[in-house]
Parts: sequence; structure tokens; C-alpha cells
Amino acid sequence: MDEIAKLIEPQIPALRRYAYALVRDHDAADDLVQDCLERAVSRWYLRRDDGHLRAWLFTMLRNLYINSYHRQKRRGTRVRLDESIMPSVAPNQTDQLEMNDVLSALERLPEDHKSILLLIGVEDLSYEETARVLSVPVGTVMSRLSRARQGLRALLSGSRVTPLRRVK
Repeated sequence: MDEIAKLIEPQIPALRRYAYALVRDHDAADDLVQDCLERAVSRWYLRRDDGHLRAWLFTMLRNLYINSYHRQKRRGTRVRLDESIMPSVAPNQTDQLEMNDVLSALERLPEDHKSILLLIGVEDLSYEETARVLSVPVGTVMSRLSRARQGLRALLSGSRVTPLRRVK
């Protein structure tokens, strides 16, 4: 068990960052990471020795997020009664506003584009590692990343992206 902990512990900060970027709620992100770690430890025997631990953990976290996302969609919008009130003036409002714009635009992207941007842009996974996490070919990762960046740029600039038409 100590060996498992030594391998998993260094991955926790990256898992927490990725989980927070997905759910945008610290408590929900911590719960998601805990569920992921619990599942990883209980299914450690399923892990391939030649496999990449980081990719395995990120795949597990993403799958748990998708399952909870679908479950939440079936249940409807959650309203928190104990939300704290944000101060009326933040220390640096423009940075906060820009960050809120980026996070809001990221939320409006399709889930596969959002995951690609977070894994490559935030967690600094390679295309190959991202392909393993998402179970898609590397070429698909590159094309989705390009479309995701284009979509994010369009959302941030306020313009609409015209979908490409097929030409016969």
C-alpha cells in the first residue's frame, strides 16, 4: 500500500487542477479526485505495469466526471443555499473579469474540446498522453485541439464560427 501511495501522491495536485477546471467548484473537485483515487486504489490490480500511471488516473478522473455530468443533467440544475457573497471590489478586477470570460467560454465549448484544452493547455500532457486519456488517435487529438482553440478564440472575441460545409 505504501508503494501505491508513493506513486499516486505526486499526481494529486495535477488531478485537483484538472478536476477544478472541469467542475469549477473546489468541493466538487475534491470529491471527484477522492472518488478517482479511491477507484484507482481499489482497482490497482487492473493497472498494466507497462501503462502510464498519469494517463490512467486522468482517464479515470475524466470518466468519473462524465458520469457525474450525465447524472447531474438528468437531475437538473443545482442551487447552493450557502454560497458566499463575493466582495464588491476585487484586488485586480480586469484580470478577474478576463479569467471569468475565459472560464465562461470554456464552459460553452463541447465537452471533448474542453477536455483537450485542459489536458494539453493546463496539465501539459503530450498529444500521445492525451490520446491515451481520451482513447482516440493522436491525429484526432490534434484536429480537436485546433477546433477547440478556434472555438475558444471565437467565443472570446464575440464572433461566431461558421461551420465548414462539405463540397462535393
